[in-house]
Amino acid sequence: MWCSIRWLRQVIWLKQNIKRRLTMKKLFTRASLLTVGSFALSMLILLGIWSLVTMLTKNEIPGPVATWTVFYDLLQDPFYDYGPNDKGIGIQLWASIKRVFSGFLIGSLIAIPAGLLMGASKTGMRLLNPIVQILRSVSPLAWFPLGLLAFKASDGATVFIIAITSLWPTLVNTAFGVASIPQDFKNVGRAYGFPVGKYLTKILIPYALPHIITGLRLSIGIAWMVIVAGEMLSGGVGIGFFVWDSWNGLSLEKILSAILIIGIVGLLLDKLFSGFQKWVAYE
Repeated sequence: MWCSIRWLRQVIWLKQNIKRRLTMKKLFTRASLLTVGSFALSMLILLGIWSLVTMLTKNEIPGPVATWTVFYDLLQDPFYDYGPNDKGIGIQLWASIKRVFSGFLIGSLIAIPAGLLMGASKTGMRLLNPIVQILRSVSPLAWFPLGLLAFKASDGATVFIIAITSLWPTLVNTAFGVASIPQDFKNVGRAYGFPVGKYLTKILIPYALPHIITGLRLSIGIAWMVIVAGEMLSGGVGIGFFVWDSWNGLSLEKILSAILIIGIVGLLLDKLFSGFQKWVAYE
C-alpha cells in the first residue's frame, strides 16, 4: 500500500514538473521574447526622444529623471484625501475610470442595436446612415454645453460626451460586420427555417462579433481620450482635472506623470480588448 502511495506521489510530481517546464518553455519562446524586446526597444526610443526634447528646450520641459522623481512620490500615497481639491492620484484615476466605463457602456448599448439594424436592413441603413455621418464628426467639446443643460451637473455632462463620442466606432463596425455576412450563411438560415431569435444567436451575432469587438476596442480608446478634455471643463475629481490643476500649480512634472498614467491605462485597456478580440475571432 505504501509503495502504491509513493508511486502515485512520484507520478503527480513528475506531471507537475513537466507542466511547469512546458509553461516556462512557452514563456521563453522566440515570439514572446521578440514581443518583450520590441516593447523594451520602443520604450528606449521614447525615452531618447523625450530626453532630446528636454535638451532642446533647455530643461523647460522636465526630463525622464525629474519626472520619475515626482511620479514615484505620487505613487507613495495614491489614495490620500485631504479635501475636495487635494486627493491622491489613485482616487483621481479611479474617478475617471468609472466615468469612462459608464459612458462607454451607455454608448455601447445604443451603438450595438443600432448597428445591427443598419447592417441587417437596407431601409435602416438609408435612414440612419446620414444621421450617423453628421453626428460622429462633431467635436466632444461641442457636446459639453448640451450635456450641462440636460443633466444640470458636470459629472452627467462628462459621461454624456463620452457616450455620444465613443459610440460611433462600435456602431459603424457592427453595421459592417452584419452587412458582410455571406449570402450562403443567410441561405442556410432560410433553408432550416430559423426564427429571428435563432438566426440572431446562431448566424448573425457569431459572425459579426469580431467586428463588434473591434468597434468596442476603438470606442474605449476614444472614451479614454475624451475623459481628459471633459474633466478639464467639468472640474471636480479625475485625471483630467489633475492635469489642469497641475498646470495651474506650474508643476510640469505632475502633468507629465499624469500623461504617463493616461498612456499606460490606455495601453492596458487596448490589450484587454485585443485579447478579447482574438478570443472571439471567427474561424
